[in-house]
Amino acid sequence: MTKIYKKTSGNGSLCLYLGRRDFVDHVERIDPVDGVLKIDPSALNGRKVWVQLACAFRYGREDLDVIGISFRKDIWIKRIQMYPFEGTKPPNTPMQDALLKKAGDQGHPFTFDIPVHLPCSVSLQPAPEDAGKPCGVDYEVKAYIANEENEINEKVDKKDTCHLIIRKIQYAQNELAAGPKTDLNKQFITADKPIHVEASMEKELYYHGDPIPIKVKVNNETSKVVKKIKISIHQITDVLLYSSDKYHKCVLNEEFGDQINANSTFEKEYRVTPLLANNKEKRGLALDGKLKDEDTNLASSTILLPNMDTQMQGLAVSYKIKVTLMMGGGLLGSLTLSDITAELPLVLMSPKPAEVTDINLE
Repeated sequence: MTKIYKKTSGNGSLCLYLGRRDFVDHVERIDPVDGVLKIDPSALNGRKVWVQLACAFRYGREDLDVIGISFRKDIWIKRIQMYPFEGTKPPNTPMQDALLKKAGDQGHPFTFDIPVHLPCSVSLQPAPEDAGKPCGVDYEVKAYIANEENEINEKVDKKDTCHLIIRKIQYAQNELAAGPKTDLNKQFITADKPIHVEASMEKELYYHGDPIPIKVKVNNETSKVVKKIKISIHQITDVLLYSSDKYHKCVLNEEFGDQINANSTFEKEYRVTPLLANNKEKRGLALDGKLKDEDTNLASSTILLPNMDTQMQGLAVSYKIKVTLMMGGGLLGSLTLSDITAELPLVLMSPKPAEVTDINLE
């Protein structure tokens, strides 16, 4: 059974129907946003009805909007006049045919095509004391009654509107790239020979919540002793729309008490799992877009087409893994100049769900 998402305006004249709220970005194309708007023309009094899809970037607290400071920037907006209808209607999708059965004779289908260069839904984790909508990128389908298409030029009563938040999301691709590998040699001034580190993974892409195996090989030809090995995973969020800010958040930091003696070799596979549950207190951490109070996860890696306008992305998320050989001498696990760090790229995403072929609405 497919759940229906619906929202009715305060005056009861409009009702939005959607059969889903997650729309998949396949990189080369994006699922169309197909819905139905039920319109009761008896209370319009000569006014018109529009439906719009807006992609916006919120980069400040919502409560400050009240005092005239807006921290919301519309990245993209598309509007369709629904009543009286203007233009040509595309063929109905199977989802719209199913929704029209629920909406009845007053139902009107609408379809939005999201451009491929727009960002995915991402929210930044607020602090416990923060109120209102979180910062980030969101998508909203909104229907409203007005005299003019651009509602900014007139006061639209809240009871004449209804809206639903949707998400634009990316899933892991079927074609997986080969696993990354990095080699690093470090020569100490006091040693004739170097210490060699190799870190590798079987693949570059892993699903949220799955353990990530990392192979570490060390050839220590020096007289120094490696006290322990630390593995950390870092999330890098590039804020591309209003500035060139870059935020680094460590989402996993584990130390292993494996000692590597002088003039010896070492090989071991470590398994680590970065989880949002272990990072709930980190303000500004990028998460996959949320719908109400539903659970979410760490933000998925952003996959871009070549030569894409990155400024339109709003937020771009990437990850890297650091494997550090800790030579000792630091305080409370802190790094020292003699420590050796190898880095690996990581793509973190959700698996693609099974496609729904038969639409049966609740």
